[in-house]
Amino acid sequence: MTDTLRVKRLAAHEAAQCIDGLADVLIDCVAGGASVSFMWPLQRTKAIAFWQSVTNAVQRGERALLVAEDADGCIAGTVQLVLAQPENQPHRADIAKMLVHRRARRRGVAQQLMAAADAVARDEGKTVLVLDTVTGGDAERLYERAGWQRVGAVPDYALMPDGSFCGTTFYYKHL
Repeated sequence: MTDTLRVKRLAAHEAAQCIDGLADVLIDCVAGGASVSFMWPLQRTKAIAFWQSVTNAVQRGERALLVAEDADGCIAGTVQLVLAQPENQPHRADIAKMLVHRRARRRGVAQQLMAAADAVARDEGKTVLVLDTVTGGDAERLYERAGWQRVGAVPDYALMPDGSFCGTTFYYKHL
């Protein structure tokens, strides 16, 4: 998959054209148990509304939206960089909604998305990145292999899509 994968940053008009595919990825991830701010069942209208709000944030320059497309042009994964930060943190960005469709997992999609996010962050003048992820999840290994530093974990920080509690681990990376 990695040899036929294309990762790109979307402009707002491109993001608007990809909302259905982005909604598919989000719905699939939540259905698969990913704790990414949504509960199951996730209605398509809610997923579409979320991506419309992301598109608006891209338009305003508050977020960068990256997608990984497979050889057929289908969205296999996505990640966001939250660029809009408080006045005293212009050098920082948050990684958000690192999502890979279950059909595309374990093929290097997440690794390529994260490398692209690093490059976009550098282009935007960001030198510190932060993120959070489910404690004990597969993503922890991905982030640690990519040079992220674990800060700590908060038990029962969020809910899984089925309503059970999960801990959240926080990470940072200097670029």
